[in-house]
Amino acid sequence: MSRLAIVTGGNRGIGLEVCRQLAMKDVQVILTCRNPEKGEEATEKLNAAGHAAVFHPLDVDDPESIKALFEHVEEKFGWLNILVNNAGIMLDPRETNGGAASSSLTASVETISNTFRTNTLGALQMCQLAIPLMKRAGFGRIVNVSSGMGQLSDMGGGYAAYRISKTALNAVTRIFAEENQGTNVLVNSVCPGWVRTDMGGPGAQRTVDQGAETITWAATLPDDGPTGGFFRDKKRIDW
Repeated sequence: MSRLAIVTGGNRGIGLEVCRQLAMKDVQVILTCRNPEKGEEATEKLNAAGHAAVFHPLDVDDPESIKALFEHVEEKFGWLNILVNNAGIMLDPRETNGGAASSSLTASVETISNTFRTNTLGALQMCQLAIPLMKRAGFGRIVNVSSGMGQLSDMGGGYAAYRISKTALNAVTRIFAEENQGTNVLVNSVCPGWVRTDMGGPGAQRTVDQGAETITWAATLPDDGPTGGFFRDKKRIDW
């Protein structure tokens, strides 16, 4: 029996490439995103290339949408092996004229709250509902797609909402990893690096293939693999 994975934000960029790479490893992928039309289109492209993927709509900012997804998974499959929490947003104003427009002194509480709900709380609820299905299957891998901008050890200024949300996401990783020691549910954070996506922009250093590689690695770790870690290029980095 092949593994079963959910990938959030799977219709484009890193998420779509993770779906492709997982499918290449004989993983059946449930591609999820908010826009049904774009999700179906992305899934059809994967299927046309011979990859086993199905689409299910998901808005990680909506707890009811998350519940509906897992009700579907419970009814159709009854188990789950892999969760990649890739969906994320960056609502902070971008840098202008060489200066960070998104200073913490002027950061909107609404922007911080909206970013936190998607990047952190959505992933947290996904973990809560995924882990019981993973324990049932006896194999679970959760990858929270984080960012070096969330590293406390190298914290900079600007982009307050995004930084706070990713730092908190790393805390989610550590908590779930600790609480699931000995269950064969491994939970890790991955920084994909600066990738040429809609969020990263055309000037980014990495391709989506390179950005997805460590995520796929963490999603398919062996039973003696690490848990509760933060990785870039398959190597541990500081929190």
